[in-house]
Amino acid sequence: MAAVIECHDLVLRAGAREFVVDLSFAVNAGERWAVLGPNGAGKTTLLLALAGVRRADAGRIELAGRAIGDWRIDALAERRALVTDRWIDPFAATALDTVLTARYRYDGADADGERLAREALAAFDCAELAERDVRTLSRGERQRVAIVTAIAQATPLVLLDEPIAHQDPRHQALVLARLAPLANRTLIASMHDVNAAAAFATHALLLSGRGAWRAGTAGETLRPELLSELFATRIEVVRADGRSLFFVAGPD
Repeated sequence: MAAVIECHDLVLRAGAREFVVDLSFAVNAGERWAVLGPNGAGKTTLLLALAGVRRADAGRIELAGRAIGDWRIDALAERRALVTDRWIDPFAATALDTVLTARYRYDGADADGERLAREALAAFDCAELAERDVRTLSRGERQRVAIVTAIAQATPLVLLDEPIAHQDPRHQALVLARLAPLANRTLIASMHDVNAAAAFATHALLLSGRGAWRAGTAGETLRPELLSELFATRIEVVRADGRSLFFVAGPD
């Protein structure tokens, strides 16, 4: 069975900078991947390429065994959803109507659309926002509505750029708790918080921002020595109640 999405010798550049070189990894159904790296490492660029929004500079991305450039836009909308942390809300729309935009691909044959949208809003603590104009929401509220919109799109693959950005501690925990058990979904999320990644991910992709990368299970990649090298600062780990908790010990 083909992977949900995979990269073969992928190269991504911005001007003279090479974010990733010869990146090859496969994401299988039900896995949750965290993409980690310092600021400017190319995490967002990679997610855009995986979504088919940005062209690769070299190499190949395959979605369900087919080159991503060969997919029609409407067919892509059935296979993957993308959440960024930049939203354009040019006119008034309620949060509910914004979520329902993800259901347009059903072309009117969507009797359960509003019910599913409201259930997803409630799951992410947005039920009270349903009738609010999205332009009046805080950044944290708007980010959760964006996540709900992607969930409502009902795609097997969901790509999330900093899903817990702008969230207070309670909502950071809530977002991760709601995302992790989603049935029949494969998730790839860029993150800066190592502890959030450890709580969320089955696998991780580490990007240096200088071309180097490392991919593997969370146990293989979320290790203090690798994270210290990745972020150029000493990161240590303590274990409590069966969990590994990372903390920044500071520059050596």
